[in-house]
Amino acid sequence: MAPEAASIVTYRTSPAELRHVLGLLSRAGVNHIYVVDNASLREIRSVCGEFPEVEYLPSRNVGYGAGHNIALRRSLSSEARYHLVLNTDVDFNPADLRLLTQYMDRNPEAGCVAPRLVCADGAPQYAARLLPTPLDLFIRRFFPGGIMKGRRRRYELRMLDGDGVYSAPFLFGSFMLLRTEALRRHGIFDERFFLYMEDVDLTRRLHRHWRTLSVPFMTVRHEHRAESYRSLRMLALHCVSAVRYFTKWGWFRDVERSRFNDAALDQFGL
Repeated sequence: MAPEAASIVTYRTSPAELRHVLGLLSRAGVNHIYVVDNASLREIRSVCGEFPEVEYLPSRNVGYGAGHNIALRRSLSSEARYHLVLNTDVDFNPADLRLLTQYMDRNPEAGCVAPRLVCADGAPQYAARLLPTPLDLFIRRFFPGGIMKGRRRRYELRMLDGDGVYSAPFLFGSFMLLRTEALRRHGIFDERFFLYMEDVDLTRRLHRHWRTLSVPFMTVRHEHRAESYRSLRMLALHCVSAVRYFTKWGWFRDVERSRFNDAALDQFGL
């Protein structure tokens, strides 16, 4: 069985890209697909009208997490057990989506699971990570090449072999299956994060009480445009969200971060 609900947030998204991912969700058997359109475009409404499972929700530009929250609140008021959060720039085998829900059914302690994410060329995206320190984000953003390779490898959990189920306190929000019971107990996206860091914050909160897992049996191709590397505006949004995140959780002294990260590394004997 596929997840009962899924949500997508669009902002000036390509209608063709949206149509493609809606088709995948429809073929997977998702009962209710929410499209929150932060630009309220007629073209997006038209594409949504092609799929009976889709509920189109026009909105002002409230951001990524807040946009998904519009849909999540509807799921939480329904009988949906699972809710899939995803981007439009993904491609996957619709049949594999059922593997995620089956895994959640068999593992009631799992609050969030995420598949392997790869680039269009098949290169891994390392979408299950440790909780970041300010230095981790600084190195990754401004020194993506050779400096401190070992630290970056550790932060991005590059030692994951792709064949096992691993616990990680940070999972990418571009494709994550969430247990609605966990969200009811511990909250949805923190809307103070307009864009970026909202997924770190959510999986961290869930990780306190549930297992947040990277699973090997589904692979999703993700375009991963890395807008903050190409746009000063997106870089500024990323920096603002990072400041809000570390102000919330702690900049240099964060006992919980250390505990969660140490436990994640223990899986690899590190």
